[in-house]
Amino acid sequence: MAATEEAEASRPHRVRRRLGFAIALAGVGLLALLVQDSLRFLVPGETPTPIADVSSERLLALGTVVGFASAADTHAWAGLPFARPPVGPLRWRAPQPVEPWAETRDALEFGRPCFQSGSELAGVPAETGEGFAGEEDCLYLNVWSPRFEPEEVPTGAERLPVMVWIHGGGNVRGWPGLGMYDGARLAGTQGVVVVSIAYRLGPLGWFSHPALRAEAADALEASGNFGTLDQIAALRWVRDHIEEFGGDPENVTIFGESAGGLDVYALMLAPAARGLFHRALSQSGSLRSATRTEAENPKDDPDAPGHRFSSAEVVVRLLVDAGVVPDAPAARAYAADLPSSDLRAFLRARAPRELMLAYRGEGEASSRLEVPKPFRDGSLLPEEDWLSAFEAGRFHDVPVLAGATRDEWKLFLATDPAHVARRFGLLFHIRDSEDFERRARLFSDRRIIQGVHEPLAALARSGHGRLFAYRFDYDALPPVVGLDLAQLLGASHGFELPLLFGTWDVGSPLLSAAFYREENRAERERLSEAMMQYWAAFARDGRPGRGTRTDLPEWMPWSDPTGGGDGRWMLLDDASGGGLRMADTRLGRDTVLARLVEEAELDRATRCELYRSVIGALPRWASPAEYAALPPDGCAGEPSL
Repeated sequence: MAATEEAEASRPHRVRRRLGFAIALAGVGLLALLVQDSLRFLVPGETPTPIADVSSERLLALGTVVGFASAADTHAWAGLPFARPPVGPLRWRAPQPVEPWAETRDALEFGRPCFQSGSELAGVPAETGEGFAGEEDCLYLNVWSPRFEPEEVPTGAERLPVMVWIHGGGNVRGWPGLGMYDGARLAGTQGVVVVSIAYRLGPLGWFSHPALRAEAADALEASGNFGTLDQIAALRWVRDHIEEFGGDPENVTIFGESAGGLDVYALMLAPAARGLFHRALSQSGSLRSATRTEAENPKDDPDAPGHRFSSAEVVVRLLVDAGVVPDAPAARAYAADLPSSDLRAFLRARAPRELMLAYRGEGEASSRLEVPKPFRDGSLLPEEDWLSAFEAGRFHDVPVLAGATRDEWKLFLATDPAHVARRFGLLFHIRDSEDFERRARLFSDRRIIQGVHEPLAALARSGHGRLFAYRFDYDALPPVVGLDLAQLLGASHGFELPLLFGTWDVGSPLLSAAFYREENRAERERLSEAMMQYWAAFARDGRPGRGTRTDLPEWMPWSDPTGGGDGRWMLLDDASGGGLRMADTRLGRDTVLARLVEEAELDRATRCELYRSVIGALPRWASPAEYAALPPDGCAGEPSL
């Protein structure tokens, strides 16, 4: 699930199909909670390393690589390095060019996950007792292309569109090697080259501190947005080498989900990424970001308070945890007097686990990391509000497709014991169905507005006309263990991914079989094929149109410069849910407010609480005057915004 959005030695990584419930990085892995205890005995061992296929040998400027035969009549190359390992003195530095190799490189195994708090629900199970997984040496990418003999690789005008996938996971967890993200079917059925990339996560990917800025080679490195710089480095690798795989470096689409969708928007705003991609596709994305002040200042700074996990606060925790000083006040004084060079040395001497431990809040889940990111530094990324930057035309002028799932928020409500009861640690039943549906609709609509409507409206106001939008509505989920999953989860966050990639992979063979059954096979496969067509058509020429085979309903452009809900989007569903069709969006802040006001059954306290959490939590939406006078009874005397 990517919205919550949220080992040092290099060694080959065998792709493991543990009962890791990999899909939950995007949402579906929540199903693991239903039956995880009863399925422990099904945990398989490591899958065999693929056999090198000599017809996949490719000569790059860096050296020769050989991959393997994959599904859908494709070749795949896994674990290709696009930068030097960001370890030791290269931690918190811009990614450095990879060194060439002399011998043929076997590209048969995915690179290790980047260091993170492990989570079975994120597809990267903990590997240590403290709950961590992965390593710092992780800057690798993977390529899938239709199968070609070396002498048949397309060239010139025959080169194929390239689609670069940026995984989600709150930018704090995740891995491009998940089976769910296997690009073979998308590449093989649609005639595109698919690339999936890794990038540094959490505080190893986003960390801004004056001591590090003091040694930065340039303003981009001083930004602290190392994960974003990794993504740009991967795009440069694609520009320089993708032709050898039959891809067109002049026709590159970036696409990502959840935090990956946020990263797509960020790259649209990054001057350093100019010319490296030519279409942008954001799935369930957002414009969440942090100021330099929030990233660096102490949380109790009287003039400009920082985030509770700002770099100043983290340094204090690290000094105390390392035993350098006895307590936080002493750590603040010590850090203030420490030369920048000594503080840099101290920070780089911390093991990754020490760094991650400093981001764990008291009593919070071990897998949760709250890291402010990305940073509006003014060089790599705009310092101004990103909606304002879009509206002012300060972005890369490329076609944009953005969308979300209809029931984005149900996933998060389903994991909240306040709304879903549990028995024996498993999800059991919805406590109050009416309240559950109300909250799901309000919070889901807010997320859709933030990630789709507001960005597209701002782009439209700038004069940008090549905009497209969708909503994923497919919710034909069969009951599992007596639970009505269509009600509990519906078309939740990330549930489009198994259809987009055609993998039908939720991390466990048993769960995959339970979720994707024979009775829904024909319709879901038809929808999956349509989605692949639309995505590939957009990658080919910047408009989804009628798909790559021109046999689908025409996807019309989105146009709603006011953001008031007058745009049109494609609804993605199976025949039983209405099928593929264009519809009015009819969503905006005012529609959310109206729905809240019109809920006749709500008591005053609940109505005011929902205003605070749905509307008041967003600074640009909140209105104290509106809150005080909220119909029918106002909110005077209730907690303030």
